[in-house]
Amino acid sequence: MVSRGKAWLDVTEAEIIEALLAFIDRDEASEAEFERMALDVFAYQFANNPPYRRFAIQRGRTTLTVRDWRDIPAVPITAFKDMTLSCTPPERAQRVFMTSGTTQGGVRGKSHHPTLAVWDRSMLVNFRARFMRGLERIEMGILFPDEEAMPNSSLAHYLALAKQECGTADSEGFIGADGLDLARLTAALERAQASGRPYALLGASYSFVHLLDALAAQGRRFALPKGSRILDTGGFKGQSREMGADAFYDALSAALGVDRSACINMYGMTELSTQFYDDGNAICPPVKSGPHWIRSRVVDPVSGRDLPEGSTGVLVHHDLAHFNCVSAILTEDAGIMVEGGFKLLGRVDGADSKGCSLAVAEFLKAARG
Repeated sequence: MVSRGKAWLDVTEAEIIEALLAFIDRDEASEAEFERMALDVFAYQFANNPPYRRFAIQRGRTTLTVRDWRDIPAVPITAFKDMTLSCTPPERAQRVFMTSGTTQGGVRGKSHHPTLAVWDRSMLVNFRARFMRGLERIEMGILFPDEEAMPNSSLAHYLALAKQECGTADSEGFIGADGLDLARLTAALERAQASGRPYALLGASYSFVHLLDALAAQGRRFALPKGSRILDTGGFKGQSREMGADAFYDALSAALGVDRSACINMYGMTELSTQFYDDGNAICPPVKSGPHWIRSRVVDPVSGRDLPEGSTGVLVHHDLAHFNCVSAILTEDAGIMVEGGFKLLGRVDGADSKGCSLAVAEFLKAARG
């Protein structure tokens, strides 16, 4: 941990990064240990992120008044589309991840990363535990454009890191400038089926819909070897036809011969540096959870108050790895806290949607002074 006796304006970026890397590398963390680190990160952001500091002060939340991680003020996720939230000058960013721009008139939210050291460590430690499940490496097929094609995509970086650090040498991508290379992909699936070695397909949910439609048109099915697994993420975003969760995972299982329990959905976003996973989709919606450096709450979006376990509300995530921007994010996702994590119920609507809009307006007014 960073020394709490040191003046917060004097805490350097290097010190907070060192503390976070050490925290991520721990096997686990108690609630009290998470809280101490969360307060350290909040204090660093309060000192170095002026728009966030103005918002926190307007809420009556400062390093003197916040004593519980749940009291750290959460920024509405769409605020990333309206202003720069960065502790270091944006021009110093090693990488800027941007949202897809499929909503709000194509305006893209941005997360600035002065270093990818923390993001990468967060991704890999969590990915190895939740997707690799004891395997050192596995042959991977990637159903998403690469980083050269999409340099500002956090998902492109996520998949490149997965392939580089956890994939075998014969892992490859199957989405190029002309879209899905079905011939090359089916050849790889045939080889995997014959080899008896586990195979993994990873990519955007909508890419799998295109694959399912292409295989159905050819009347083809595969029976991938035991231990094979699938990771999808991101929903459909107008890039393919919509599918209900049960129909989607039934179709994946039937087309590729992978049990629904080995069809894992990753829930992540540009405005975070940590991902959530479920333990398969045998039953939908599954319980999602994250590692020890992230915590989630379900709140009333207007008051920001926690709702009782079992109540439906708006998800707030406190991601310590997202140290350069803001660590507490008010999403626009509906959820319910349950034992072991939360269930993701889709986008908010009705009163909660209006509440999120009010929260955005309040943040922007306060952050702009």
